[in-house]
Amino acid sequence: MTQTILTVVKQQMLQAKAEIADAWRVLRHRGPSQVQFWFIALVIGIAAGLAAVGFRKGINWLQAALYGTEDVHFLHSFAEHLPWYWILLIPAVGGLVVGVVLHRTTPDGRCRSVADVIEGAALTDGRVEIRAGIGSMIASLITLSSGGSSGREGPVVHMAGVISTWVCQKINADGITGRDLLGCAVAAAVSASFNAPIAGALFALEVVLRHFAVHAFAPITIAAVAGTVVNRLERGDVTEFVLETPGSLQFYVELPAFLLLGLICGFVSLLLMRAIFFADTFGTHVQNRIGLPRWLRPAVAGALLGLVAIWFPHIIGVGYETTIRALSGDLALGTAVLFAVVKTAALAITMGGRMGGGVFSPSLMVGALTGLAFGLIATSLLPEVSGTHALYAYAGMGAVAAAVLGAPISTTLIVFELTGDWQIGLAVMVSVSMSTALASRLVDRSFFLTQLERRNVHLAAGPQAYLLAMLRAGSVMRPLGDPRCIGSAECEALVAQGISVPASATLEAAMPLFDRDEHVCIPVVVREESGSETAVGALYHIDALKAYNRALAATAAEEHS
Repeated sequence: MTQTILTVVKQQMLQAKAEIADAWRVLRHRGPSQVQFWFIALVIGIAAGLAAVGFRKGINWLQAALYGTEDVHFLHSFAEHLPWYWILLIPAVGGLVVGVVLHRTTPDGRCRSVADVIEGAALTDGRVEIRAGIGSMIASLITLSSGGSSGREGPVVHMAGVISTWVCQKINADGITGRDLLGCAVAAAVSASFNAPIAGALFALEVVLRHFAVHAFAPITIAAVAGTVVNRLERGDVTEFVLETPGSLQFYVELPAFLLLGLICGFVSLLLMRAIFFADTFGTHVQNRIGLPRWLRPAVAGALLGLVAIWFPHIIGVGYETTIRALSGDLALGTAVLFAVVKTAALAITMGGRMGGGVFSPSLMVGALTGLAFGLIATSLLPEVSGTHALYAYAGMGAVAAAVLGAPISTTLIVFELTGDWQIGLAVMVSVSMSTALASRLVDRSFFLTQLERRNVHLAAGPQAYLLAMLRAGSVMRPLGDPRCIGSAECEALVAQGISVPASATLEAAMPLFDRDEHVCIPVVVREESGSETAVGALYHIDALKAYNRALAATAAEEHS
């Protein structure tokens, strides 16, 4: 018995020794490169943080210059006393400038935002468009300064993507490194923009990279902290909303009300997203119908926003003043409902008019107004078992924003860090879980993924849906002359029957042909200048499946490393 125990102990000691030796070998060979990578993440975090802070200061400066106010935090109250023609003129001229900028810097006149960063992370090795990104940043700066009714998080995230893309090009980063650096830049930008380091790191993982791989966590955390430090050196250690404690939750008795609020917020977020998509579709239809130049489309949207702002100046810009009033309970029921409806319409006009900006801050505002309206009703019906109606505004703010972003974890934490009050956690989590569960079933997971789906970029279903679109038939085919490939005569015969696929086509387009025709292989052709098609190889079903399987395995390995 003693001999057996000694044998087991000896085996365990030998195994531990081998593991220590292996760990030392990994540290010796990979340690320096890992430290170097973390240093790059730190530099990117600082750069993205500076860009986010600079973007915010630029908006404040230009907004103050255009509207003539000394404190942009109370712009809405100040704008009520401005001449009506000035309120109308500023966003119209701003929209005209936005249209010209986007026309000259983008191929489609569309402002880049979070959806494009998600697409870059999934399909282009963590790269985004640099020229279009810089143009979109300028367009968003002008939009938010001149009366556009959107948020600043979208431009900030894409601006961070431009920074990481430039670095990736300089160091020739591979796909995994490029995606990790993109996540670092996004985490730093969100952290600096909202003074929310925890939420910034989780936003990059949950929304942009869409996985929680361990290898990405350390550099992203470093970058998020760096971005937060940059923000706090500039603005101090302050929360975005400085508010009084909204009151205690009456625990079990009041929880059903927050469940109901979550469902209502899910429907509100759905209406908000559908309004934006309808406005974009309708705007494109009108533009094509009347032959409106694309650079004039934002100007028309700006003029419409100016008309609305004459009566409802709270739609101008990000809207933090109105959000604070909602969270403080400083609005009547009818006013809260009306402001939520008008803000939704204004956001739809801004986004549908192809102006700049994002949707996160407006969704916070609409959510706070929705929660306040619900809270005013709930607390009046059962005042003896209710907390304050402001608590419902907090929960509503998180619930609508989480459903729009499709990010319940990071959005919940953003609400906590924006307010600095951790006592409302239970109410926010309950409402967020219900709103995201409902809204994600009625759209393609989130606003951003639905945007991509409308462009025929299928990321919502996961890698199994979009990896086929990353593989080209020309890169997987067997060229003519390969002993494993059919002869040129057989290829030409199949081409004559109309059975072929272009070399530039993706496997997403080619795979259905195998199911339809049940062929072992399909000729791959290139189009000549004369218009004729020449076979250059054959795509075999087995080769396409193998390439797809390798791509799936590589993605799974990255996400679980």
